[in-house]
Amino acid sequence: MDKRDFFSSEDVTVINEDVFKTKKIPAQSIDLIITSPPYNVDIKYNSHDDQLTYEEYLDFSKRWMKRCFGWLKNDGRFCLNIPLDKNKGGQQSVGANLTTIAKKIGFSYHSTIIWNEGNISRRTAWGSWASASAPYVIAPVELIVVLYKKSWKKTSGSRISDITRDEFLAWTNGLWTFNGERKKTIGHPAPFPVELPMRCMKLFSFVGDTVLDPFMGSGTTLVAASRCNRKAAGIEIDPQYCKIAAQRIEDDHIPKR
Repeated sequence: MDKRDFFSSEDVTVINEDVFKTKKIPAQSIDLIITSPPYNVDIKYNSHDDQLTYEEYLDFSKRWMKRCFGWLKNDGRFCLNIPLDKNKGGQQSVGANLTTIAKKIGFSYHSTIIWNEGNISRRTAWGSWASASAPYVIAPVELIVVLYKKSWKKTSGSRISDITRDEFLAWTNGLWTFNGERKKTIGHPAPFPVELPMRCMKLFSFVGDTVLDPFMGSGTTLVAASRCNRKAAGIEIDPQYCKIAAQRIEDDHIPKR
């Protein structure tokens, strides 16, 4: 095990490095990238400044997505979990802007899934209360933008799918409703639930494919990969979050009684 790998097994690796500096992901080796990058809404991460100017945030996004483009196979897919918009520090069309950046990098657009978080509301203000003067409209949803590198038709891998008929019928409907994850449960300020990457893996990858999360956080994507018989790597700059992820993966391997 590399000293920077907090957890490494035959199928799952936690990499404690900067997404811009790591050399541990070979080019064109990844089948599916699933990630929820920092939202730039002043979340108190241990090792990331989540309060950039909006232009700085867009440049940051362009730089890390370029790395992802290089890591993906030609028939690789990219599931990007991002806000629809934001109102903290000024109204911004985050989803539209990041999708445009991804397309300029070279990604092709496939679709957008709307994730309706059943137990989370991000409302912070109403603007002018009960008045047409300056009201705020804030949708308590997030996006999962589905992109791909060169070819949408997937020809590499085992070609073994593990999605059921009912799951396929439900999840190809682009409105997903399930609860978000509470940060106190995980020990990370912005976790997403295992349900999100699990659905993306079963819908967009084959059994045995390699999945990457370049902003691994508490390791949710890797936990989902372990449960779905996918190989996975997660990149995370903060050592404390790497420890949380490694423990979650180890705990998930313990047989339940």
